[in-house]
Amino acid sequence: MAFALSSSAPTGSGCVTLSVSETAPIIGLTTYLEQAQTGVWDVQAAFLPKVYFEAVYRAGGIPVLLPPQPVDAGVAATVLDALDGLIITGGKDVDPARYGQRPHPTTDAPRPERDAWEDALLTAAIERELPFLGICRGLQVLNVSRGGTLIQHLPDVVGSTRYNARGGVFTVNEVAIDGGTKLAELVPDAAVGVKSYHHQAIDEVGDGLLVTARSDDGTIQAVELPDHPFGVAVQWHPEEDAAEDARLFAGLVDAARAHRAAKGSE
Repeated sequence: MAFALSSSAPTGSGCVTLSVSETAPIIGLTTYLEQAQTGVWDVQAAFLPKVYFEAVYRAGGIPVLLPPQPVDAGVAATVLDALDGLIITGGKDVDPARYGQRPHPTTDAPRPERDAWEDALLTAAIERELPFLGICRGLQVLNVSRGGTLIQHLPDVVGSTRYNARGGVFTVNEVAIDGGTKLAELVPDAAVGVKSYHHQAIDEVGDGLLVTARSDDGTIQAVELPDHPFGVAVQWHPEEDAAEDARLFAGLVDAARAHRAAKGSE
């Protein structure tokens, strides 16, 4: 199957012709659903910062955006049938009701449609061994989906705002990566500086998840599903550091390409 975007407009008209190799895997990325302004419009809109899908196509994948929508197991399966890999992206806090807690005063207002959408996609991706990468909120969605819980406000635990300076400013924190893990294969450094923007983190670890990285105060910074072909999630924002963290996207795209090839041989 080949993908192409082309135009019959004459050369010099400003139109672009794009051809994508038929071996390039298709990577779905979940999106925000928030009130947004553009021009004269102030409406609910699905969107995602460019750095996410830019990281995917730089790694050799085809990014496809997956906006929150009403979902059931059949819808999730239909969507994943068309994908070779999945990224659960960052965003607002997971509804604490999903892990049996009342909201902390700092916890975001719930986004139930997005929570349900991403939980259904992740559950189906795990069942069919579809490669996936969780980023920030994505790690938290994965943990909650597996029955785990979250620390709702890290400053109450670590005593500082080292992971969230607010105002859209990312902080750099050093993360120690455990050897012998999928994450260590992708990022073989024993320790790496990462870009953080979160005020929540994993508390009780979900079923079957292996903790693969922590920061020096014990905050869990990455988990993975050991028996999954590629089930990796990180608490930091690799899309914000293309030079250093491109390895995570490259790993996902490679795993998605292998998944695509395996499907084709069935």
